[in-house]
Amino acid sequence: MEIPFLSFDYMHNLLRQEAIDVFTQFYDDKYYILGKGLEQFEADYAAFSTTKYAAGTSNGLDAIYIALKTLGIGPGDEVIVPSNTFIATVLAVSYTGATPVFAEPDKETYNITATTVLSVLTKATKAIIPVHLYGQACEMDDIMRLAAAHKLFVVEDNAQAHSATYNDKITGCFGHINATSFYPGKNLGALGDAGAVTTDVEDYIIKARMLRNYGSRQKYSHEIIGHNMRLDEIQARFLSLKLNYLQQFTQQRIQAAGWYNTALDSCGSIITPVVASGATHVYHLYVIRTQQRDKLQQHLQQAGISTLIHYPVPPHLQLAYKHLGYKETDFPVAEELAKTSLSLPLYPGITKEQVEYVCDSIRNFFNK
Repeated sequence: MEIPFLSFDYMHNLLRQEAIDVFTQFYDDKYYILGKGLEQFEADYAAFSTTKYAAGTSNGLDAIYIALKTLGIGPGDEVIVPSNTFIATVLAVSYTGATPVFAEPDKETYNITATTVLSVLTKATKAIIPVHLYGQACEMDDIMRLAAAHKLFVVEDNAQAHSATYNDKITGCFGHINATSFYPGKNLGALGDAGAVTTDVEDYIIKARMLRNYGSRQKYSHEIIGHNMRLDEIQARFLSLKLNYLQQFTQQRIQAAGWYNTALDSCGSIITPVVASGATHVYHLYVIRTQQRDKLQQHLQQAGISTLIHYPVPPHLQLAYKHLGYKETDFPVAEELAKTSLSLPLYPGITKEQVEYVCDSIRNFFNK
């Protein structure tokens, strides 16, 4: 049996005719930039996020950057980021001229916590970026209390956790202004690059919208130095369509994760995902851990099963951040995760038979 790491077949077959209708309407409307489709998606996504406002952006990296710039983050500031995040979180900080400061994640949930953040706070700290990694919500109440006590901004990186919750509040509504990605493989994915920011603060959304559109809110009038970081009209319309199906797709992800949890319980040296009290997990990725990760990955590949490693090199060991002066062993938790984590196939439409085949192959590896 051949099992891809990710397949769009189920979603695309289900939505095919509706997507064609969306494109036809877009084509006939003849309005391609900052049109009514974008306005509708922004309203829809804000309502979904339980925030007052949303602004579409060109991608998730730009969304984080715009959020930080909206808050006035810049040279001389420090921004705390997880030591085990995707590089985009860190790059956005660097784009502002601020310095990224790494906080280790919790060893079980892989998310930063108020405790791990507190250990790296300095007088220069200006903001915290909690990343809801792999689809599990960070323990946001404690992080928000810590931020309030130290007068810090919070920008959630919600790229992997659309519809996850902490204490019944959806991710993307806790921070002062928050960012997300709609890269095609995300739980809510466009058919190209796309992103957004969410906030309850009117001044923030006004500035964010200017930053994404040449510093302008009225054509040919430029109030600030801005960028061209707009969400395409066609991607906004596709996202509105897919947003209608997000809960259905999310439940399929959770169901498949449950199949994995049951089948892999007490299997070899595998560590399966642990979910924090009060948090939910929407399984953008289903990540297991084992000291035999590389050999297991090779075994699964031979069985026709595709897997990925998220992320093999932590940000502090990337050549791009050599100037920060970090070395191996500086962030042992992140480094251990990089050496032992393996993401298994999981996507809407994956069948129980496919999951069982993956799990049987894993058990065969440990039993041989």
